[in-house]
Amino acid sequence: MKSHATFVFLILVLALTMQACSSLKHSNEKEQKVLIQTTEGDITLKLYNETPLHRNNFIKLVNAKTYNGLLFHRVIKEFMIQGGDPQSKTAGPDTMLGDGDVGYTVPSEFRTPQIYHKYGTIAAAREGDDSNPQKASSGCQFYIVVGKKFTNEQLDKLEESKIARYGNTNDSTYKFSTQARQDYINVGGTPHLDGNYTVFGEILKGMEVVEKISEVETDKHDRPIKAIRIKKMKLIR
Repeated sequence: MKSHATFVFLILVLALTMQACSSLKHSNEKEQKVLIQTTEGDITLKLYNETPLHRNNFIKLVNAKTYNGLLFHRVIKEFMIQGGDPQSKTAGPDTMLGDGDVGYTVPSEFRTPQIYHKYGTIAAAREGDDSNPQKASSGCQFYIVVGKKFTNEQLDKLEESKIARYGNTNDSTYKFSTQARQDYINVGGTPHLDGNYTVFGEILKGMEVVEKISEVETDKHDRPIKAIRIKKMKLIR
């Protein structure tokens, strides 16, 4: 019995050591940057190493030129701008968009409360909970957060409702960190999406371009009347 307990203990120590090394690797690894050239201007973003599945998938799509020529097909003021639907490349002006994909999904990588939907983050779109209870991400569609500012009282109520719906009082996934609260109060974001959609990067330069796109005229389906395209994406250092 003692030797068995010692063996289990050693396995646990090894697992914790590997986890610590993995976390250290992520923290020390250089973050990949991406340049998004749009018809409205340039946007530069960085991809988080803490969400490696989404990071690697996005890099793969950028290298494959998947995003070149696609539209920002869904735009909502004070909320977000969304793109990445492959069908948008050749879509006519009245075509309904948002259902295009690349034939696979990416498992969710929620990192709340450390990573959250603050102003200027990029996150993965996905199908709704009814057809996608695992909350797996779209293989290609993404959105950039604009959002709005919140009060501390609004965040309290939102936290309570999210915990009541999705988690319990001990589940940190649906609680806001001190830093998250400060960001949501001072710079804004979309806190109601935390723990439900994977955030995998943030904008470094070009939020004025994102804001400009978020304010364009749209139709009843939130599609911009004027075609706003991603001319090109490329990896940069």
